[in-house]
Amino acid sequence: MEQEQTQWMRWALDEARAALLTDDVPIGAVVISPTGQLLSTGRNEREATADPTAHAEVVAIRNAVKALQARGTDDGWRLEDCTLVVTLEPCAMCAGAIVLSRIPRLVFGAWDEKAGACGSVFDIVREPRLNHWVEVYPRILEDECADLLRDFFRARRR
Repeated sequence: MEQEQTQWMRWALDEARAALLTDDVPIGAVVISPTGQLLSTGRNEREATADPTAHAEVVAIRNAVKALQARGTDDGWRLEDCTLVVTLEPCAMCAGAIVLSRIPRLVFGAWDEKAGACGSVFDIVREPRLNHWVEVYPRILEDECADLLRDFFRARRR
């Protein structure tokens, strides 16, 4: 399973790097189908689209729903048995979207000690009062994910 997660994270890192082209924070996400295939991709698009909700996770979730609907699945908005892979621990908004879309597994790279909502600051995806819980697999290619973000913000401070 870890080998698969590493490959998936490499795809998410490719998306994160693509966000740099639009001057967005380099965070990337992919949704993996129940059969282990790439279902959708997403990257931060807040600057590109002037949409404050265009986080990588939300973009990937929206794209996954469109892909499922195009395939004619009955529960096109439910991402049951899919896996979301993202380079940074999701924020509260994204954690809520993960729960609401019924994603059962989350894989992420770097912890977000300031705004993370999947185990560091908050733990929305495992909140026992909610109707859906998510398995969390952190620290996949953590250094590579963190370095990409660190380099981005370091360049901004110059």
